[in-house]
Amino acid sequence: MHIYYYDENFKYQGEDVINFEELPENATDVRPQEGLYLPEYNLKKKTWIESATQEYIDSLQPKPQPSKTEIMEQQIADLYYLIALGGM
Repeated sequence: MHIYYYDENFKYQGEDVINFEELPENATDVRPQEGLYLPEYNLKKKTWIESATQEYIDSLQPKPQPSKTEIMEQQIADLYYLIALGGM
């Protein structure tokens, strides 16, 4: 049986395959749905929910990289700035 462990706060702790039908404490056979960042088990509803804040989720997203055009525009602006300062 494939099981999913949770801690004392019902936060996801990992998974395992066991060879007996009785679930250990702090485990369920309900699989967390895809896309959860910090799954938390709801014992009453027997479902996994998202426990991460939007701020935490946003912090995990990659920062957008500037395009080649934006990089060249910045380099040109830097050159104009150097020329304005007298080439220093």
